[in-house]
Amino acid sequence: MASRTYHDPLHGAIRLDRRLPAEALAIELIDTPPFQRLRRIRQLGPAYLTFHGAESSRFTHSLGVLHLARRALQELCRLQPDLEQHAGVLYSAALLHDVGHGPLSHSGEEMYGLHHEAWSARLIREHPSLREPLEAFAPGTAEAVATLLGQSRYANPAIQALVSSQLDCDRLDYLLRDSYSTGTRYGQLDLERILASLTLAPDGQLALHPKGLMAVEHYLVVRNLMYRSVYNHRLNVVCNWLLSRTVSVARQLGPATVWADAVMARWLWQPDQLDLTHFLGNDDHRTGYHLQRWQEDGPEPLRILCARLLDRQLLKATDVSRLSSEQRLTLLAQARQLSAAAGLDADLCCGLQRQRNRGYHPYRGGLRLWDGRNLTALEQRSALVNSLSQTSESAWLIHPKEVAGPLRQHLALESADGAS
Repeated sequence: MASRTYHDPLHGAIRLDRRLPAEALAIELIDTPPFQRLRRIRQLGPAYLTFHGAESSRFTHSLGVLHLARRALQELCRLQPDLEQHAGVLYSAALLHDVGHGPLSHSGEEMYGLHHEAWSARLIREHPSLREPLEAFAPGTAEAVATLLGQSRYANPAIQALVSSQLDCDRLDYLLRDSYSTGTRYGQLDLERILASLTLAPDGQLALHPKGLMAVEHYLVVRNLMYRSVYNHRLNVVCNWLLSRTVSVARQLGPATVWADAVMARWLWQPDQLDLTHFLGNDDHRTGYHLQRWQEDGPEPLRILCARLLDRQLLKATDVSRLSSEQRLTLLAQARQLSAAAGLDADLCCGLQRQRNRGYHPYRGGLRLWDGRNLTALEQRSALVNSLSQTSESAWLIHPKEVAGPLRQHLALESADGAS
């Protein structure tokens, strides 16, 4: 068939035409085993334990990013038609930007200690099913895509910005998609206005027409709200801590005590020797199966951790953001003492987690407004955007529900002392 259509819940029909070389390349890449594996990687990791609809995959998201990259390129080609020559690299990077994700997406990065950008670049350079069609499209394409994804470098700055910037197609899709799948309403964007405002600055870099200023302000506020309400939700923090603790305990106990198949054994105990086959062999299914096996017949520490996750017997998280580092550590020590007194293993149920978030980075691919005469940094035109440049921190004390009452009484006393 000359065309293929994916019916997306957000973007409607995403049609790809084999008669167009860049879209034919996209179809070929979609059909590869590394890309099909993304069907088995949840977009939001364990967030389905908090938001029951959060079941979408990296596969679905990546198709959405391709769709938005194609639309953005069409807008920019009206201004500079020769940008069309970059379509192959742009579409490939949009599709493959997440091909290096481990199980449970960003949670997997914390669990296993890897970076998906580096693995995406490696797979593109080394896996024949990805490298060969890219090179058949045009020699040097595989390296160009790998460098764009791994190091955020590309010959054309506008194309680079569509893939990696503070207003890239990845962010536009995941905010819309994650809002949709979690049932939150914060992620509603004026996508049409944002795309219509894309323009090119005199230096060839991506810019925005001032008519899109409010839409972009809204986008940045939405991103900030999604981090606070979804990505850094307290139960997500708990789940990520439990997952990381599970892998850490399995690694400490070692292969003589913990069962794992050949793929998982490499991930756990020889991560520096991960090859392409073993990397691609791990996904949500394999990791989930090991959690089940460990719950059933693993050593007691693993049984406890896996049961909390699989049976959703989650720990509590108390907000300690307003406390000093010393006060947080004091409260953690108290949580450990109370847990031990209750007959619980404090190493498996007590911890501190901290996140730092900044809604906008003016010096990391900062956005600019261009009206045909004046080029202005976005934060100079918008007090709202400037306020989002400030770093915010959240901190959570993780503990079992059995000790929640005494801990929160202690926290109230700490807060009262701090206020006085």
